[in-house]
Amino acid sequence: MVRYLYLIAGFASLALGAAGVILPLLPTVPFVILAAFCFARSSPRFENMLLENRHFGPHIARWRERGAISRKGKKAALFAFAISAIIGLLFAPWPYVLFPLAAAAIGGTWIWRRPEA
Repeated sequence: MVRYLYLIAGFASLALGAAGVILPLLPTVPFVILAAFCFARSSPRFENMLLENRHFGPHIARWRERGAISRKGKKAALFAFAISAIIGLLFAPWPYVLFPLAAAAIGGTWIWRRPEA
Protein backbone atom coordinates (compact mmCIF):
# COMPACT_ATOMS: atom_id res chain seq x y z
CA MET A 1 0.00 0.00 0.00
CA VAL A 2 2.80 2.44 0.93
CA ARG A 3 4.48 1.66 -2.38
CA TYR A 4 1.42 2.92 -4.27
CA LEU A 5 1.34 6.11 -2.20
CA TYR A 6 4.96 6.78 -3.14
CA LEU A 7 4.12 6.09 -6.78
CA ILE A 8 1.22 8.56 -6.69
CA ALA A 9 3.41 11.13 -4.91
CA GLY A 10 6.09 10.64 -7.58
CA PHE A 11 3.68 11.36 -10.40
CA ALA A 12 2.19 14.32 -8.51
CA SER A 13 5.72 15.71 -8.06
CA LEU A 14 6.40 15.32 -11.76
CA ALA A 15 3.16 17.15 -12.55
CA LEU A 16 4.16 20.01 -10.23
CA GLY A 17 7.61 20.09 -11.82
CA ALA A 18 6.01 20.34 -15.26
CA ALA A 19 3.83 23.21 -14.03
CA GLY A 20 6.99 24.85 -12.68
CA VAL A 21 8.29 25.19 -16.22
CA ILE A 22 5.50 27.72 -16.81
CA LEU A 23 4.80 29.25 -13.38
CA PRO A 24 7.54 31.55 -12.08
CA LEU A 25 7.37 30.80 -8.33
CA LEU A 26 6.99 27.03 -8.70
CA PRO A 27 10.38 25.32 -9.10
CA THR A 28 10.95 22.42 -11.50
CA VAL A 29 14.09 20.58 -10.44
CA PRO A 30 13.21 20.19 -6.73
CA PHE A 31 9.94 18.49 -7.70
CA VAL A 32 11.78 16.20 -10.11
CA ILE A 33 14.25 15.34 -7.33
CA LEU A 34 11.30 14.62 -5.04
CA ALA A 35 9.79 12.43 -7.76
CA ALA A 36 13.07 10.48 -7.98
CA PHE A 37 12.96 10.00 -4.20
CA CYS A 38 9.39 8.68 -4.39
CA PHE A 39 10.11 6.46 -7.37
CA ALA A 40 13.17 5.00 -5.59
CA ARG A 41 10.72 3.64 -3.05
CA SER A 42 8.02 2.56 -5.47
CA SER A 43 9.23 1.97 -9.04
CA PRO A 44 12.88 1.40 -9.99
CA ARG A 45 11.84 1.66 -13.65
CA PHE A 46 10.54 5.24 -13.27
CA GLU A 47 13.50 6.16 -11.07
CA ASN A 48 15.90 4.96 -13.78
CA MET A 49 13.98 6.94 -16.38
CA LEU A 50 14.62 10.10 -14.36
CA LEU A 51 18.25 9.24 -13.61
CA GLU A 52 18.96 8.58 -17.29
CA ASN A 53 17.20 11.75 -18.47
CA ARG A 54 19.79 14.06 -20.00
CA HIS A 55 18.18 17.18 -18.47
CA PHE A 56 17.31 16.03 -14.97
CA GLY A 57 19.60 13.04 -14.35
CA PRO A 58 22.73 15.08 -13.57
CA HIS A 59 20.79 17.38 -11.20
CA ILE A 60 19.39 14.39 -9.31
CA ALA A 61 22.82 12.75 -9.07
CA ARG A 62 24.51 15.92 -7.78
CA TRP A 63 21.74 16.45 -5.24
CA ARG A 64 22.01 12.88 -3.98
CA GLU A 65 25.80 13.04 -3.73
CA ARG A 66 26.35 16.47 -2.17
CA GLY A 67 23.05 18.34 -1.92
CA ALA A 68 24.48 20.56 -4.64
CA ILE A 69 22.77 22.94 -7.08
CA SER A 70 24.46 24.24 -10.22
CA ARG A 71 25.29 27.93 -10.47
CA LYS A 72 23.04 28.17 -13.50
CA GLY A 73 20.20 26.59 -11.50
CA LYS A 74 20.77 28.97 -8.62
CA LYS A 75 20.68 31.98 -10.94
CA ALA A 76 17.52 30.75 -12.66
CA ALA A 77 15.79 30.17 -9.32
CA LEU A 78 16.79 33.57 -7.98
CA PHE A 79 15.62 35.24 -11.19
CA ALA A 80 12.25 33.48 -10.90
CA PHE A 81 11.98 34.55 -7.25
CA ALA A 82 12.77 38.15 -8.22
CA ILE A 83 10.13 38.18 -10.98
CA SER A 84 7.55 36.73 -8.59
CA ALA A 85 8.41 39.30 -5.93
CA ILE A 86 8.07 42.12 -8.45
CA ILE A 87 4.71 40.80 -9.63
CA GLY A 88 3.62 40.59 -5.99
CA LEU A 89 4.72 44.16 -5.34
CA LEU A 90 2.80 45.40 -8.36
CA PHE A 91 -0.45 43.50 -7.94
CA ALA A 92 -0.90 42.19 -4.39
CA PRO A 93 -2.67 44.30 -1.77
CA TRP A 94 -1.19 44.91 1.64
CA PRO A 95 -0.32 42.67 3.65
CA TYR A 96 -0.37 39.92 0.97
CA VAL A 97 2.48 41.67 -0.82
CA LEU A 98 4.72 40.30 1.94
CA PHE A 99 4.15 36.64 0.98
CA PRO A 100 6.10 36.63 -2.31
CA LEU A 101 8.79 38.83 -0.75
CA ALA A 102 9.18 36.46 2.20
CA ALA A 103 9.19 33.40 -0.10
CA ALA A 104 11.84 35.01 -2.29
CA ALA A 105 14.01 35.99 0.68
CA ILE A 106 13.77 32.66 2.48
CA GLY A 107 13.91 30.41 -0.58
CA GLY A 108 16.57 32.47 -2.31
CA THR A 109 18.82 32.48 0.74
CA TRP A 110 18.49 28.72 1.16
CA ILE A 111 19.20 28.04 -2.52
CA TRP A 112 22.20 30.38 -2.66
CA ARG A 113 23.76 28.73 0.41
CA ARG A 114 23.60 25.21 -1.04
CA PRO A 115 26.88 23.72 -2.29
CA GLU A 116 27.62 24.43 -5.91
CA ALA A 117 27.73 21.66 -8.49
